[in-house]
Amino acid sequence: MSLTNATFISCNFPSLTLKNPTLRNSLLQPQNSNPRIPLSRKSSKVSIFSATQFCKTSIFTSQNEKGRLQICQSTLNDQKPEDPVLSEGENGGAGKNWTTSILLFVLWGALMFYVLTLSPNQTPSRDMYFLKKLLNLKGEDGFRMNEVLVSVWYIMGLWPLVYSMLMLPTARSSKSKVPVWPFLILSCFGGAYALLPYFVLWKPPPPPVDESELRRWPLNFLESKLTAWISLAAGLGMVIYAGLASGADWNEYYQYFNESKFIHVMSLDFTLLSAFAPFWVYNDMTSRKWFDKGSWLLFLSLVPLIGPALYLVLRPPLSADAEAAAPSLTEPK
Repeated sequence: MSLTNATFISCNFPSLTLKNPTLRNSLLQPQNSNPRIPLSRKSSKVSIFSATQFCKTSIFTSQNEKGRLQICQSTLNDQKPEDPVLSEGENGGAGKNWTTSILLFVLWGALMFYVLTLSPNQTPSRDMYFLKKLLNLKGEDGFRMNEVLVSVWYIMGLWPLVYSMLMLPTARSSKSKVPVWPFLILSCFGGAYALLPYFVLWKPPPPPVDESELRRWPLNFLESKLTAWISLAAGLGMVIYAGLASGADWNEYYQYFNESKFIHVMSLDFTLLSAFAPFWVYNDMTSRKWFDKGSWLLFLSLVPLIGPALYLVLRPPLSADAEAAAPSLTEPK
């Protein structure tokens, strides 16, 4: 490459014209036989090489017009951590995804409209009888309860505990004053219909948590491996109990689903809780910086109740430092 008048332009200094040919050639001559950015010996108007890493770019541009050489130095090595280009989530998950919130709100409104007005309600007296039997408010009268219905009923009692262990403290909102615990309490009675409004209002990332807070109620209970094992064992027992039910029980449950508002709404609730659980497993897993080792559990979390409960058993303890430094996530879609 023959340059008659070389000019250096860097990102930090003004143009510097080199008049000394010896100094100019020593500066422009490659320092090794395998330069990181190879130069073509043929003259070309513009040659651009761009390498991006972590949103930082190195650009090399050469022109043969008057032998001008422009070099923009890479910021890969001297970029300061506090610089805006390195801040996480500026254009990503840290911001509020209003589209997702609107869609979740529409879903919640449509579900509530369907449950209150369109769901089947052919057997209200039988629904009340089933509810009293399941709550042990009615004595033994010789009636045999459907085994699938009993299993689903007790599984629905486990879901609020599993969601509490997944969402406290890693699903709290640092950018919103809306607490998560009232919605978790209401989910004991309303299930996913009570949790969906919080999904709409959720603004990650979670606030930092102190080590002392992890040792106090309720986090010490929700972080306990004993609690996780009890949830998994109880869930497995209910699933096995339903799996051993006869075909007649399953056909009868399907008939109940088409006739009973109580069983219809509860079955939809079970489906919604099963569908949203994998996202909160992912959120909790990322907050604990365990995604690289535990990502295979995301597929198992698709198994209703058993998958999330297994994750709760295997997940590592929550560190205050890890929770505070965890990257923010997008909202469930």
